[in-house]
Amino acid sequence: MKLLTTEAVLRCTHKTGVVELEPPTQSFVTIGGVPVLVKSDPEGCKIKGCPNSVTPMKACLKTLAVEVGYSDLLYIDDRQVCLDNLSGKTDGTPPGMPQYVVATPGQDFVSEET
Repeated sequence: MKLLTTEAVLRCTHKTGVVELEPPTQSFVTIGGVPVLVKSDPEGCKIKGCPNSVTPMKACLKTLAVEVGYSDLLYIDDRQVCLDNLSGKTDGTPPGMPQYVVATPGQDFVSEET
């Protein structure tokens, strides 16, 4: 599995919703000069462009907790590194159904082998 960087593209399952990653919580470990994402970086981020907004539906506007995709092997400053199998739920409707997933990891060089 590839490690995620701040150039990763995460999307809601409605395909056009793109997660706007916040500035990373760490910047001293990079791949090609781009910071690697660590635990909690993808959580609580805004989602722009979700088409699921026809009443009574609610568009995906924010990422919730990551459910899978944190490394059990690699840590940066005691925080798990994010991997390209990362996914979690969004705040969209129906509640508990829409997810966000990785479209691209933001780099093609470094991976975790298990």
